[in-house]
Amino acid sequence: MASAAEQLASNLNFSTFAKAEDLKKRLWFTLGALLVYRLGTYIPLPGLNPAAFAQAFQGQAGGILGLFNMFSGGAVERMAIFALGIMPYISASIIVQLMTSVVPALEQLKKEGEQGRKVINQYTRYGTVLLGAMQAYGIAVGLESGSGLVNDPGWFFRISTVISLLGGTMFLMWLGEQITSRGIGNGISLIIFAGIVAALPGALAGTLELGRTGALSTPLILAIIVMVVAVIALIVFVERAQRRLLIQYPKRQVGNRMFQGDTSHLPLKLNTSGVIPAIFASSLLLLPATLAGFANAATLPGWATTIVGALAHGQPLYMIFYGGMIAFFAFFYTAIVFNPKDTADNLKKHGGFIPGIRPGERTAEYIDYVLTRITVIGAIYLIFVCILPEILISQTGVPFYLGGTSLLIVVSVTLDTVAQIQGHLIAQQYEGLIKKSKLRGGKRGR
Repeated sequence: MASAAEQLASNLNFSTFAKAEDLKKRLWFTLGALLVYRLGTYIPLPGLNPAAFAQAFQGQAGGILGLFNMFSGGAVERMAIFALGIMPYISASIIVQLMTSVVPALEQLKKEGEQGRKVINQYTRYGTVLLGAMQAYGIAVGLESGSGLVNDPGWFFRISTVISLLGGTMFLMWLGEQITSRGIGNGISLIIFAGIVAALPGALAGTLELGRTGALSTPLILAIIVMVVAVIALIVFVERAQRRLLIQYPKRQVGNRMFQGDTSHLPLKLNTSGVIPAIFASSLLLLPATLAGFANAATLPGWATTIVGALAHGQPLYMIFYGGMIAFFAFFYTAIVFNPKDTADNLKKHGGFIPGIRPGERTAEYIDYVLTRITVIGAIYLIFVCILPEILISQTGVPFYLGGTSLLIVVSVTLDTVAQIQGHLIAQQYEGLIKKSKLRGGKRGR
């Protein structure tokens, strides 16, 4: 089966794409949805002084606001209606997924299939509204505390800001779901991807400008370029790496004929969790730091100021928490998306087994054993890719868009989207071959 798919993939050409009408509709829908998202990042909040805010933002662009601005596609820099981005939805997803492992009622819903997933998704939406409203209100209060940032401070501005920011987040959540169902790729990941890619030319220009003014030396800029290329190559290599477990199927007799047993492979990705741990870890670190960043420093107690300073971007404590959260979510998300027991039961049901391993519980234990060890390697890889460039950014002042997290998101989302496009093309070509074989069979029958 795998060799047939590879043969079909090798035969793909432009004519196959030209005939894939459904794929082209999905691509146009995805591009249109992302264009709508990009336009929304330029619509400012009502009642805000854009010039004064742009000047105030420049003073904090190198801190946590710069990182948050990266995930929002530049909307924070302009304080647009999409300034909250999709982060409240991601934070709510993290909370709900964690609760499904703790709360028995949610765990039961998870096992109920499609209907249970719909209920859990609805809880995630409720959580998004709650978190988004809290963050939006914090931003509104923080903007009012700034000098000259708001034209007419008061409750009307706060309410309009909460409605605008929360409405922008809910619209992006809906848009991401539409891209997933009617377009190509994962909608939420593509929205973050589009924001990062749109800012990459500016990040490159900013890095070259630092070199022109002498803030960065030419050898350091060349080293950064080499590091970026090396990180991209490492991401591509690891994201495609698999540990294949040999699966054998016994001989079977149908009537008087004896069929030889087949062999196949169970592919286990080295990084099963993909880009999710980096996004989850970043969103959790952004949640408290953003609210504290918009608050008036004079009103914060001493212990809160100390914690916020220690968790500032580029600080050692920030790096430790960031790496620890990436490792945690790498194992947590892998456990959610891949269940060794279900896989072992399916193999046993179809007569498949791993050579030397007893079917059933022993097979599940062996798969879990292998998966745990390759996840350790995957977690180390994620921490290395995300932390090493962040250290360089904190020391040199290179824009966030050239960091490990942004590169990981861009490359991973690109690989996943290309794989989905290729899957649609293979399905299109496979359907064409079936139709041709049926037509030939019909002619022979005549």
